[in-house]
Amino acid sequence: MSALAKPRLTPEEYLARERKAEFKSEYFAGETFAMAGATRPHTLVVANLVRRLGNQLESRPCEVYPTDMRVKVAPTGLYTYPDIAVVCGRPQFEDENEDNLLSPTVLIEVLSESTEKYDRGKKFEHYRRIGSLREYVLVAQDECRVERFERQPDGAWLLSVMDRMEDTLKLPAIGCELPLAEIYDKVQFPDERRLAT
Repeated sequence: MSALAKPRLTPEEYLARERKAEFKSEYFAGETFAMAGATRPHTLVVANLVRRLGNQLESRPCEVYPTDMRVKVAPTGLYTYPDIAVVCGRPQFEDENEDNLLSPTVLIEVLSESTEKYDRGKKFEHYRRIGSLREYVLVAQDECRVERFERQPDGAWLLSVMDRMEDTLKLPAIGCELPLAEIYDKVQFPDERRLAT
């Protein structure tokens, strides 16, 4: 017995379904991919980042969008939900619904075991095609480690790594600085949880 082929959706069909869906799905090349739920450390890191970025960007022409803002990578057709998107300047959207952001300045992903390979690989390949994107940040949830990729004038991406609580994540594209101790506020790493029991 052969398996039935999964029906392919157009972007319009995907958006019509997604705008009514209870659960989020990414879309690429006619296929949808359900998104998994988040762990406590993941959620804490995202909340810490959104709060601190929002505070620093207050009264500036920038907006911080948490997980629910869908981003469309127009050159490749990927629709995805980064953990955090920041836009400085006037945000551009695909249509009047203003739920498909086209112009992020900074994208941040909090890594999990199930998404790390994708976030570092194929997803970053897509993100690099966004003309407005200046910085891409990967934040570990199970250890103190933040990686920042910055687009250079020649189009290359320069990596810097912070892995100590006393380090500071600097985001020059949006003029923000975030101490890792604040990013990881209330987060217990696996070794710390084992010691606490």
